[in-house]
Amino acid sequence: MRQDKRPHPRLLLVEGDEDLRVIPEFMERHIPWGKAADFATWPAKIIPSDGVEALLKPGFIEAGLKSPGLKSLGIVIDANGDPAGRWQSIRARVVQQMPAVPDALPAEGLVMTNEGGLKFGVWLMPDCVSTGMLETFLATFVREQSEALWLFGEATCRQAKSLHNAPFKEVHFDKARVHAWLAVQDPPGQQIHSAILQKTLTVDSPSARPFVAWFRKLFDV
Repeated sequence: MRQDKRPHPRLLLVEGDEDLRVIPEFMERHIPWGKAADFATWPAKIIPSDGVEALLKPGFIEAGLKSPGLKSLGIVIDANGDPAGRWQSIRARVVQQMPAVPDALPAEGLVMTNEGGLKFGVWLMPDCVSTGMLETFLATFVREQSEALWLFGEATCRQAKSLHNAPFKEVHFDKARVHAWLAVQDPPGQQIHSAILQKTLTVDSPSARPFVAWFRKLFDV
């Protein structure tokens, strides 16, 4: 996706275009987001990378921290199977500019300010503690809406893997079951951001509060 190169005082670095589409729709259920076509009105400009490896590659996060006029920089990244390892990878990228960065990621997500007044924050999906990803986080909202259908779709995904050698990776099981649930909605097969926009997937429950609180604290909204 082509990115507008104009600077913004608040930046959010994410893994890819899925996050770029989902986070604004998600957060707009909780705060005013601004105009879709004008990122200058957004609480933060979201910058996708080309996957987690590219985001954690030396230089990407460091470049974000050196952006002109920067006031706040956040990172949202999937924990996958190793939340502690992901955190240490991020910490290694920022410790020079944020020397007080803690050894362990706080359970409520990190928001800190360095001596120069720059705010820095990190959220590991789904909850800064567990293994998982964006879809693991979103799965909590699905279960609150339709437990029986959710469990049926989950069982179907497991059977597809065990009985028919479905090729999805085990680490992506949460992706499979969220999209299985979306496949039987009306209309079938919506993308996640569209499902939030159309309120097929409602994200305004208590499960949203920790992430929303982290985002609001980091970006002063």
